[in-house]
Amino acid sequence: MTIAKPDFIEGIAKGMAVLESFDTERQRLNATLAAERAGLTRAAARRHLLTLAHLGYLETDGSYFWMAPKVLRFSGSYLASSRLPRALQPTLNRLAAQTQESFSAVVLDGEEVVIVARSGSYGAPTRVLAYGLHLGARLPAHATSTGRVLLAGLATAELSQWLKGRTLPRLTPHTVTKTSVLRQRIAQARKDDFCFASEEHELGVQALAVPLRDMQGHTVAALNVVLSGSHHNEETLRRDMLPLLFEAAREVRALL
Repeated sequence: MTIAKPDFIEGIAKGMAVLESFDTERQRLNATLAAERAGLTRAAARRHLLTLAHLGYLETDGSYFWMAPKVLRFSGSYLASSRLPRALQPTLNRLAAQTQESFSAVVLDGEEVVIVARSGSYGAPTRVLAYGLHLGARLPAHATSTGRVLLAGLATAELSQWLKGRTLPRLTPHTVTKTSVLRQRIAQARKDDFCFASEEHELGVQALAVPLRDMQGHTVAALNVVLSGSHHNEETLRRDMLPLLFEAAREVRALL
């Protein structure tokens, strides 16, 4: 979305940039680190950190700052008010009960995908992954099955812009780090209408994803099943899980 320059509030943008500087790699930041990450001067970063702490969104020991529970108000409000998670939750729970596996609904947000709905736990407890599979978890789009499915739903110009000049971090020995190869994988996902990713995000973890489209045919989210532990054969997964995912996608289409 683009807006007129007079309508753009610079202070809010800078404050959000500071807040977004906190992630799984850096849970605690001082003014210098926040300035580097947010692209601000140290003095400006310090003022924003102090303001956010004063408002209750950050906690501090006087030198370092970290996120306070109050930031969960944003995600809580989204999950409570957004139609997408509420529409998908019954289907995710049904799939999990039927297969004893873990299912998620995911959307694209910049260079990452975000889990917006997740199945309940059935049978043996799911192993917690290094980057987490909780609601709101953010995963690198280039290394995930859902990311490739969502990128496959972009228009050609949008995908080219997304790939332009992008660095693809290597997370495991199997992660695709060349944009030319990633473009091929995305094209294959578009052709197949699903994507299988094996150990690219984390060793021992595989995932199968399909797009979730609305009645106009626009890809609005991705549905995936994640399996960890012993190695799973792609052909077996496609045979056993893909029909369930496709059926679920058809089931929820009128709700999206």
